[in-house]
Amino acid sequence: MSAQQKVQQHPAVIQATDKFHYYIAQLDKELTKYPVLTQFEQRTQVPKAYGVLGGLFLLTIFHLFNSLAGPVSNLVGWIIPAFLSFKAIETAGHQDDVQWLTYWVVFGFFNFLESVALRAVLYYFP
Repeated sequence: MSAQQKVQQHPAVIQATDKFHYYIAQLDKELTKYPVLTQFEQRTQVPKAYGVLGGLFLLTIFHLFNSLAGPVSNLVGWIIPAFLSFKAIETAGHQDDVQWLTYWVVFGFFNFLESVALRAVLYYFP
């Protein structure tokens, strides 16, 4: 028996692999709610869960190396919430409207802190 086979048959590796497959199945079941991801899976033959995890990995790498950090931050912090806010306005319920209005108040507050208050403090303390 080779070393690779011994490692693959180790109980801890088998348990970790089973957990991984369980969580991937749960994520795939959750992602089935989104038709765009189902179309992605059909066109590319890549499972939805792997596509989403790969995309999140790329976003993380871009942020870590500061490559495209500004556009990615705008996409996640502004463009996607703006789109979802417009969709929430079109629905009949008020709960999603309150959620997105709260998001924009908090987002605006942190932008204010970042642009005005934090710069004033950092002006005096390098």
